[in-house]
Amino acid sequence: MTTTKAVVVYPEEKQVAVIDVAIPEIRDEWILVKVLAVALNPTDWKHIDYEQADVGCRIGCDYAGVVEKVGSKVTRFKKGDRITGFAHGGNRLNRESGAFGEYALVKQCVQMNIPDNLSFEQAATLGVGTVTCGQGLYKSLGLPLPTEPAKTPFPVLIYGGSTATGVLGIQFVKASGLTAIATASPANFEYLRSIGADAVFDYRSPTCGADIKAFTQNTLKFAWDCAGGGEEICAAALSDSERSAYGAINIGNIDGEILKKKNPLVDGPLITVGYDAIGEGWVWDGQVAPPKADEMDFATKFMEMARKLIENETIKPIKTTLNQGGAGLNGVIKGLDELRAGRVSCTKLVYTL
Repeated sequence: MTTTKAVVVYPEEKQVAVIDVAIPEIRDEWILVKVLAVALNPTDWKHIDYEQADVGCRIGCDYAGVVEKVGSKVTRFKKGDRITGFAHGGNRLNRESGAFGEYALVKQCVQMNIPDNLSFEQAATLGVGTVTCGQGLYKSLGLPLPTEPAKTPFPVLIYGGSTATGVLGIQFVKASGLTAIATASPANFEYLRSIGADAVFDYRSPTCGADIKAFTQNTLKFAWDCAGGGEEICAAALSDSERSAYGAINIGNIDGEILKKKNPLVDGPLITVGYDAIGEGWVWDGQVAPPKADEMDFATKFMEMARKLIENETIKPIKTTLNQGGAGLNGVIKGLDELRAGRVSCTKLVYTL
C-alpha cells in the first residue's frame, strides 16, 4: 500500500476534505505512525480559516497510535510502540506533516511512549498541551520543574483554566509545589478544583482581577494566559508592588499596551509558539520562523519528564468527548465546526480511526 487517507486542504477556499494521499517517506529523525485516535485543537481550524495552510497541506496536531517505521536517527522509539505527541499540521514547509490521517509522520523530539494506564483516546489529548506547558510555564516563565519542586509555594494564575492546555497547566503547577489559581466559567469550577486548582475565579466578573489580587495578598508574580484576551484581568491580578510576568500562548490578539497601561510592573507579553519545539522552520502570515534548537532540546527532555508524571497519575488527561458527529476522519471535519462555533469547553474532542 502506497496511499492513505488524510484530512487535506482542498482547492476551494477555506475547505478541507478526506482524500487519498501518499504515505510519507521516512526521514532520519522522524517516525511513521499508524494513527488510531486524534484530538482537535483551535489551531487546526485556524490554519484553514485564516488561510495559513496551502492547498495539499495535511491538517492536525494531536494523535495517538502505533509506530510503523522509524528513521535512522530515532533512538527512543521502535516499531510496535504505542506513541502520542505533536505533529505540525498545516505546515507550508512540510505539507506531509499532519496528524489527521490513517498514517502520520512525526518528529521524535515532541513524542512520548503512551503509559500503560492510558487508552489511545486519552493519550491523543496530550501532545500539544504538554509541549505548550513545557514552553510556557517552565522555559519561558521559569517556574520550578516538577522534578525540583518549590520548597515554599507561591501562586501562579492560569487564565483559561478550562481550556485543554489550562487543565494540564493547573496540574503541572501543582506538581511543581505551587499554588494553582485559575479563571473559568462557574460551571467548570468543580472540575478544576478536582484536578488541583486551589482557587477558581469567574473571568466574566468585573472584579475578577481585583478578587485574585486580594486572594493572593498582592503577591502574584506569574500569570499564564491559555485562552487569549486575559491581559486586563491578569494585569489587575498581578502584583503592583513587585515586578511580575505575563505569559501567553500564541493564539493571537495579545495586546501588550493593555497590559502595560493596567500594570506597568508587568513584564510581557512573553509569547510562546508550540511549533518552535519541533526544531524546524515554519511560516505564518508570510513570515518565516527559523528553527530553534534550544526549544527542541528543552521539549525532548520535558516530554520524557511529563511521561513519567502521566504514568504515575500526577498529571491526568482532560475529559474526552468521543466521536461527536461520527467517528473517523469525516467526523473530524464535523468536530472542527464545533470548535469554530465555540461549543467546546472543559473537554477535548477525540475521534477514533
